Amino acid sequence: MIYKKRLIILITIIAALTITYAVSLIFSYGIGSGSSVYAWLDSKSAARVTRIILNAEEQEFEIVKKTNQWFVLYNNFEYPARQVRIDDFLQIFTTRSAWPVRSSSNSTHERFGVDENASRVTIYGEYSVLMDVLLGHDDIFRNETYIRRTGQNEVRSGDRSIKMYLSGPVSSWYNLRLIPESENGNLDIDGVQKLTVFDGRTTLNFNRRSRVWELTGANVENPSMNNIEHYIRFIINLEGDNFVDDVLRDDPVLNSNRLTLELGNGRVITIRISDEDETGKRLAHVSGREYVYSIPSWSAGRIFRDASSFEMQ
Repeated sequence: MIYKKRLIILITIIAALTITYAVSLIFSYGIGSGSSVYAWLDSKSAARVTRIILNAEEQEFEIVKKTNQWFVLYNNFEYPARQVRIDDFLQIFTTRSAWPVRSSSNSTHERFGVDENASRVTIYGEYSVLMDVLLGHDDIFRNETYIRRTGQNEVRSGDRSIKMYLSGPVSSWYNLRLIPESENGNLDIDGVQKLTVFDGRTTLNFNRRSRVWELTGANVENPSMNNIEHYIRFIINLEGDNFVDDVLRDDPVLNSNRLTLELGNGRVITIRISDEDETGKRLAHVSGREYVYSIPSWSAGRIFRDASSFEMQ
């Protein structure tokens, strides 16, 4: 009997706590009141964005749109930017989600970290500023970050993933694919007719014959179509880890090795590649482009392979 009473009391306490928690969520996130559901940038305005300035952790750079292409301006250089990353970044601000108001007093700005020393994101349209916000501290659970509009007192908190975009290196915004068309699907293996690989000593030729690849330049008796296609996809999607500013595109160091892709539309892409340095890295330049790429060792080591790796096992 005593056990039964204790059980009833315990269930009552749990129910009361559950109701209290639910009510706290309602007030915290403003369900039904509309005070919490908020978007920093109108979704229609996102299509008009032409310039983004990011200022965080003593690092400032710009992202600008030119002829429908995004570029990163940094250290007086202009680099191609990753369209997908920019779209995802803007979506955080245009999506209506929980951004509850935490304060409306300017006396709390320093405590929340949203004073004038905070990280800052400014988004421009062609003729005006579309959004200008300051990003502050994280909450005690590190689930949300505090944010306010420049010139306004109201402080809100929400999606902490914004910090990920500001805390990473500027290179995280670069489109470092040597063949950028492969990122958006405009070029895949079906568009390749021939790949020529010169490693400084020997030349391998991969020629498409209908849906079969022929390999010449090495004695491979039974070439594996799967291995060849996997390799060609790797070359199409080859990506650097940064751009290099101290080596020009006509530097002889880039003449040591070469990849040549011949596409079905008649286009020819030549990638000139240096030898490995002491860390295993290589440098690369793609015909028709201004940039010299740094290829990390884990990727550089897979570019030039022994012909036996294409043999059917």
